[in-house]
Amino acid sequence: MAEYVFVPRKAPSLGVEASTALFPVRRVFCVGRNYSEHAREMGHDPDREPPFFFMKPADAVVAAEGEIAYPPLTDELHHEVELVVAIGKDGVDISPEKALGHVWGYGVGIDLTRRDIQAVAKKMGRPWDWAKGFDESAPCSKLRPVSAAGHPGKGSIWLKVNGEERQRGDLADQIWAVSEVISYASKSIALKAGDLIFTGTPAGVGALEQGDTVQAGIEGVGEIVFTVGKR
Repeated sequence: MAEYVFVPRKAPSLGVEASTALFPVRRVFCVGRNYSEHAREMGHDPDREPPFFFMKPADAVVAAEGEIAYPPLTDELHHEVELVVAIGKDGVDISPEKALGHVWGYGVGIDLTRRDIQAVAKKMGRPWDWAKGFDESAPCSKLRPVSAAGHPGKGSIWLKVNGEERQRGDLADQIWAVSEVISYASKSIALKAGDLIFTGTPAGVGALEQGDTVQAGIEGVGEIVFTVGKR
């Protein structure tokens, strides 16, 4: 019987609220510019663009607690608070009407972004991977199962840095609802149990510095707090 050439690392996972269980993370999809005001602050017209996706490595997902390292190669580490959808049922070409049946639960996540690297990539027509997919770039809360949270279609989403509010919006402001995002993604790839979808961020993204305390939350889903560590 074949053996691995070295011992495989443990699969990335997230905790589950009020449980010792773990949710194994398979892939991480992120929706770009899914709130009108954020799309405008990034210089785009939200009324003309269908949803688009980029990805982060599964092991970029870490618990949003304690200290998150400030990454190398950047002077513009930006925060983007997002509703995270945890997929619990496989599916391909899922209709919007059936999409929520594939959701296991929800969490509060931060899409950390090396904005200066992203700006260069955009200018040169290059992929965003180096700007989005670095180590610890997807801190996330414990997941709240649908059985506990239901499906949050509205409710405040916010982020503070050192007690000062930077971002605030409402899930109802999303251009593409969770059911539509799942349906759209599943027409291109097969969604599998363990996949996470970061569903976009409201306006107010900005820079983080070493030593900053980040607090964020989504009504009916949860809250997180962590500090930004050293480079």
